[in-house]
Amino acid sequence: MHNENILYRTAYDEFVKQGERARFLKFIHSQGELNEMKQSKNIKQRRIYIDLLDETVYSVNTQYGGNSIGLKKLALRLTIKRAMEEGWLSEHMFLIGVEGPRGRVTYFTGAFPSYSGKTSTAMLGRLIGDDLAFLRNVNGEVRAVNPEIGVFGIIEGINPIDDPLIYEVLTRPNEIIFSNVLITEDGEVYWNGMGKPEPERGINYTGKWWRGKTDEKGNPIPPSHPNARFTVSLKAFRNLDPAYDDPNGVIVGGIIFGGRDPDTLVPVYESFNWEHGVVTIAASLESERTAAVIGKPGEREFNPMANLDFLSVDLGIYITNYLKFGEGLTRPPKIFGVNYFLRDEQGRFLNSKEDKRVWLQWMERRVHNELGAITTPIGYIPRYEDLKVLFREVLNREYRLEDYTKQFAIRVAKLLEKIDRIWKIYSEIPTTPRRFFEVLEEQRQRLLDARNKYGDVIPPQKFE
Repeated sequence: MHNENILYRTAYDEFVKQGERARFLKFIHSQGELNEMKQSKNIKQRRIYIDLLDETVYSVNTQYGGNSIGLKKLALRLTIKRAMEEGWLSEHMFLIGVEGPRGRVTYFTGAFPSYSGKTSTAMLGRLIGDDLAFLRNVNGEVRAVNPEIGVFGIIEGINPIDDPLIYEVLTRPNEIIFSNVLITEDGEVYWNGMGKPEPERGINYTGKWWRGKTDEKGNPIPPSHPNARFTVSLKAFRNLDPAYDDPNGVIVGGIIFGGRDPDTLVPVYESFNWEHGVVTIAASLESERTAAVIGKPGEREFNPMANLDFLSVDLGIYITNYLKFGEGLTRPPKIFGVNYFLRDEQGRFLNSKEDKRVWLQWMERRVHNELGAITTPIGYIPRYEDLKVLFREVLNREYRLEDYTKQFAIRVAKLLEKIDRIWKIYSEIPTTPRRFFEVLEEQRQRLLDARNKYGDVIPPQKFE
């Protein structure tokens, strides 16, 4: 319950004000019987029932936050259905302000599957939210709010070099709920990958822990659980945007979609328009599996809008609603795709972790039409001259033409394979709108034409 109080705004007055008209989401949860470690005992009888008609969730015999913090991912499933009925979007997206030239702030939402750079991107901007966003059409433009006022985040791997802002929040005096971490003998909190030497012993989710402890199969037990979490108020972050609590939301200039892709997509690109972005970027999102995701590492996982796990409506209807939402806008946000994980033939990453700062600045300027772009079969990509300037301004680094040429090459064969995979998936969903296939086919034709002219891997300069 206290997690809920940190993560969400209390709204009892609103409940009273709306009276009989109130349509509130309802959550009934019981951890069930507990063992001597105070953990849910009857884990095999763990159940989560979601009643979409009465907007009620019942969960029992579980203490995992995603199943017991009702207003988190359980509410997302309920609000996605309500959004479909009412014509708005309930999304698994961060919401940030990106600071552009002359103190300008442009707001972006972004959807990324797990381990694809969502949190690290969110922390580069002025934070409004790291996980959920509601998007509505207000007078022809998109306004967004974060329904949360806290962060419930995975803690593993957070360290002072890669995640300085979060690390600072987690290691200074504050109100934080830690779960599934190690408590050391001197009462400190320790988690895997925090950049400090591993303690000798402590208490964790298995009880008493010592270095070298193994499970019943002989596998080593790490100090903290891979899904260890923290809950903290947004107010703890020094990069918090002042508009985080504005009920009118902020105007969205751009929507970013990104996944782990080793060999196909360029690091950053922009769709031709709303419908092209929805079909070829958002609804076609794939991400390479990591060891943290169930399934074989390295395989591509289809995850439209990074929201597949939470869809409580038919996927074809969800896509239709997305397309319709865009039709009602006079100032639709630009849609961008990003890929931080492109590799060369030897498996080395073609970009540094810092490069995403440059991609954000390029997108911010594109929203205001301040930079030109190169038209390719998949959308607009940056010009080398612009990136050269941005790399110097943002990272104080020279950006080499040969790096640009490798990173922004259009890999036609791989892109055509991707279209085939996406086409097959949606062709088995009867409700997929016909326009979806038309937009995908138009992209295929552009790629085939380009291949006929220039071959399978096309340097970006060929399109200038």
